[in-house]
Amino acid sequence: MTNHWFGRVWPIALWQMKQDRVRIPVWIISFLIMTVTTATLFESLYPSAEDRMQLAHSVVNPAITALLGPAYGVDNYDVGAILAHQMLLLTAVVVAVMSILIVTRHTREDEEDGRAELISSLPVGRLSNVTSTLLVQLIVYITLSLFIGLVLVSINIPSITVEGSFLYGAALGVTGFLFAAVTAVMAQLSETARGTMGLSFAVMLTFYLIRAIGDVSYDPLSWFSPLGWMLESRVFVENNWWMILLMFAVAFLIAMIAMYLNAIRDVGAGLLPSKPGKPHASKWLKSPLGFTIRMQRTSIIAWTIGMFVFGATYGSVLVETDTYVAEIEIMAQMLGEDLGTGFELIEQFIVMLGAIISIVATIPMILSMYRLSKEEKNNRIEQVVATTLSRRKLIGSYLLTALIISVLIMASAAFGMALAGALTLDELAFSTAFNAIIVYLPATWVMIGLAALCVGLGKWKGLTWLYLGYAFIVIYLGGILEFPSWMKSLSPYELVPGLPVEEMNWSALFGLIMMTILLIVISLQLYANRDLKG
Repeated sequence: MTNHWFGRVWPIALWQMKQDRVRIPVWIISFLIMTVTTATLFESLYPSAEDRMQLAHSVVNPAITALLGPAYGVDNYDVGAILAHQMLLLTAVVVAVMSILIVTRHTREDEEDGRAELISSLPVGRLSNVTSTLLVQLIVYITLSLFIGLVLVSINIPSITVEGSFLYGAALGVTGFLFAAVTAVMAQLSETARGTMGLSFAVMLTFYLIRAIGDVSYDPLSWFSPLGWMLESRVFVENNWWMILLMFAVAFLIAMIAMYLNAIRDVGAGLLPSKPGKPHASKWLKSPLGFTIRMQRTSIIAWTIGMFVFGATYGSVLVETDTYVAEIEIMAQMLGEDLGTGFELIEQFIVMLGAIISIVATIPMILSMYRLSKEEKNNRIEQVVATTLSRRKLIGSYLLTALIISVLIMASAAFGMALAGALTLDELAFSTAFNAIIVYLPATWVMIGLAALCVGLGKWKGLTWLYLGYAFIVIYLGGILEFPSWMKSLSPYELVPGLPVEEMNWSALFGLIMMTILLIVISLQLYANRDLKG
């Protein structure tokens, strides 16, 4: 009976590890470098107790609480407490993204590509594939937890204790495993890899927003989010291990649910019912653009709604921004300006929020463009280009779809922040917050152009994600890390005028638009001339 359900789990797990022999080590090494770098950076930036107490005063406000979580240990805000507050939640979100991508690849994507059916034809257990996927993830996150703990101990910072270091690693590891289990459940519900990722990211965003709203306005609400549980561990301050154990227990329960759902469904099918289509296609659906938009309709609607809520969440706490301490050095470094007071401070914070929100909004645009590569990988493009439809029109339909998505999502996020901000803050004009986000549209178009270039080349798609990550680091940590101006100018988001603090720079926006056009022209030519891959 055991072999019927779990036969050959370890060989499948080893095969999955071989597939990810480069991907997973790169993720782990990146987390280790980021953790060590930020910990040592915080020690050098705040060498004295007075510096750390100034920072402590600046982080006790609703805006920072919504973004990073509540600050603990502010009475003795040492380097350990700073690291846990400033980096733990954001790093955990990136770990969750890693889980969603990898688990989707080894579950629903394997089913779409036919690999799962090929494996199930061998003498393996019915639950072997999903079990091996979760087992590999458990091993990966145990390894990540131990390495994070070891590297934190090795840097010999007094406030970064041995217990706190391993709890910090365990918090990241258990968050990763929990979202691996969540993604495994979503893989049973949806019948596509795109739907699995969409549902998983929606769950992650929901948990993040629930925690943000709870931490700011109603503490009990945070208990409905595992991210809130993780922060309750209060790493380097109280070291509450029982919260991590609770998260692991819930993750294990969710993993069992994923296995049960996998056992009762057919390979290739999803438990969520598929809505039957119309008997006849409309004229709009018969066009390349209409068909492309129709295939991405669900994700477009989900991201549009999600970004509206995301923008509204931060717009609702802008009213509390004037509680910042104007002379705090860390705030001046993060915002890249000398802090003002009152409404000037709110405007400067809006600039940073506009950049961060626009970077997050770029994710669905890139995913939309890379959908063409997915179709090519699944051997569906050859049937399309065998008709009278040219390759340039084909990739052009995906480009136009991504551009339409950029306008919808950016406008939705801008409308959400502007509406919530204007309702809670009398002196904030709707257009002020709206323009602070919408002005970044040309920067997102550059990222779409870069994604199109990678599609045209047929390789290096990871380059776009690395570049987007670099842009986020420049925005979020560029001031603290004191990046030179030339490093900042490498990010298209840094070339955008920071409204409403800076004057509108039409020439900079025109330059970004011209760069986008150049990338699109090159990508059209490359895609039209290269061989298709299957």
